[in-house]
Amino acid sequence: MRKIMAFEQVSLDGFFVDAKGDMSWAHKQDAEWTAFTAGNASGNGALLFGRKTYDMMAGFWPSPMAMQAMPEVAEGMNRLTKFVVSRTLESASWRNTTVIKGDLVTSIGEMKKSDGPDLVILGSGSIVSQLSAAGLIDEFQIIVNPLVLGQGRTLFEGVREKLPLKLIKTRAFSNGNVILYYESQAQR
Repeated sequence: MRKIMAFEQVSLDGFFVDAKGDMSWAHKQDAEWTAFTAGNASGNGALLFGRKTYDMMAGFWPSPMAMQAMPEVAEGMNRLTKFVVSRTLESASWRNTTVIKGDLVTSIGEMKKSDGPDLVILGSGSIVSQLSAAGLIDEFQIIVNPLVLGQGRTLFEGVREKLPLKLIKTRAFSNGNVILYYESQAQR
């Protein structure tokens, strides 16, 4: 059975996007952070996106600018298998991408039971909240950025019940980011 992980960046006050829907504040460029993200991109998992995050990622990672700025990350992002959940997208132009239609929880629940690489959700707050509420996410990798946004959208917007988590690992970076690894304790 596949494992589903959410790899998400949040501000210190708990927002994953600001009031305008922007998350450029989360993109830091320093050697330690770039090496960490390149290491993640070199894995063999599959990526899972909502439509908005997919459009943003597909508009950047296949570009010459991405290859020049972060070649290792761009190579991994372009190589990995990707799934985009959308009601309106008919086909995907980004290499190795499959469009998932239909009920999100049912579709991802079926994927989770099948053989294949683990799934990693990047961004895609509405997918994180829906799959969290359904108890389908196994691990949360939450990067806390040393920044207060004051307003925006929370990552777990729409979750109505407690979601018990167990801290399994942490790592602090010299840029002030701290990544917290949580295992879900929700009954599935």
